[in-house]
Amino acid sequence: MKILLVDDEIELVSAMAERLSLRGIDADWTDTGEKALAMAEECEYALAVLDMKMPKISGLELRRLLSGKYPTMKFIFLSGHGSEADYKAGSAEATSYLIKPIRIEDLVEKIQEATQ
Repeated sequence: MKILLVDDEIELVSAMAERLSLRGIDADWTDTGEKALAMAEECEYALAVLDMKMPKISGLELRRLLSGKYPTMKFIFLSGHGSEADYKAGSAEATSYLIKPIRIEDLVEKIQEATQ
């Protein structure tokens, strides 16, 4: 199983990929929605972990684009803002919605739940 991490905070997303790798989860990462779409063309991802608020392509829009092309892909949203509107939108369109900063154990648990 391979997952895709997308967050405009490069330090966060790269560290998250490294920490997941140490736990046996194969994760690619990028900092833009445009790159994520290109990566999904090249590799089959079981799940994408998406930041809600990103420049150009938001996490919600990226989810719509990815799920249109890859209907079996699952999604988890991350947000550093935690507004009620984001929570409702993210919860309706993803398996899980987590507020940053996240504990890596919580993310691993949600990834396992989503991909079972």
